[in-house]
Amino acid sequence: MTQAGAVKIDHPFFARIWPVVASHETEAVRALRRENLAGLSGRVLEVGAGVGTNFVNYPDSVEQVVAVEPEPRLAAQAEAAAAAVPVPIVVTNQSAEGLGGEDPFDAIVCSLVLCSVRDPDGVLRRLYSLLRPGGELRYLEHVASAGVRGRYQRLADATLWPRFFGNCHTHRDTERSIVGAGFEVDTSRRELTLPLWAPLPVSELALGRARRP
Repeated sequence: MTQAGAVKIDHPFFARIWPVVASHETEAVRALRRENLAGLSGRVLEVGAGVGTNFVNYPDSVEQVVAVEPEPRLAAQAEAAAAAVPVPIVVTNQSAEGLGGEDPFDAIVCSLVLCSVRDPDGVLRRLYSLLRPGGELRYLEHVASAGVRGRYQRLADATLWPRFFGNCHTHRDTERSIVGAGFEVDTSRRELTLPLWAPLPVSELALGRARRP
C-alpha cells in the first residue's frame, strides 16, 4: 500500500505499522502474492515494494527486479530483504514517474500500491510507457466493493483510513484505470481475503494480468 508519486514520500506512522501488518498477512493474501508473480521472466519493475514482501516469491527465470519504494524507512528494509534472496534486486527510492532513460521492462508488478498513489491514472500511464509492447502488468490490488462494504469503504476513505495507512483509498475502480491507461486485461478475478464479518474495508482484492498491446 505504499505510495509511488512524483513528490517525496514521508509516512512515519505507516512506516512503523506496515512491517508488522506485512509480517502477519493471511495465508490467502500470501497465496495471491505467489500467484501474482508466478511465471515471470526477464527484467521486472516492482512499484511500491514496501518492505520487500514479494521478493522471496520471484522465480529464478527473472533476470533482475528494479524495486521502487519512495518511503525511505520502508526502502531501507526492502534493501535488507533484497540481499537475502537469489534473484538480483535493485531497490530505488525513486517514484515511478521519476524512472526513465532505461530499456523497457518485460513485466511490471503492482501489489497493494495503486490504492495509495495520488494520481493512479497518471501512474498507470507512466507504467504503460515503461513496459515493452507485449509486456505484462501483474496486479494485486485493493478495489472498490459493492453494496454495504462499498459504502463502508467510501466512509473509510473520507475519514481517517488514508491518514493512518499511507494514503490508501479502498474504494477505487483500479481496473477501470488500468484499461483507461491503454492496457488490455487478459485475466482478472476478485477474492475476499477476510471473513465477511471482518470490519475492514480492504478484504476484497483484484488479481489480474494485463498487457501492453
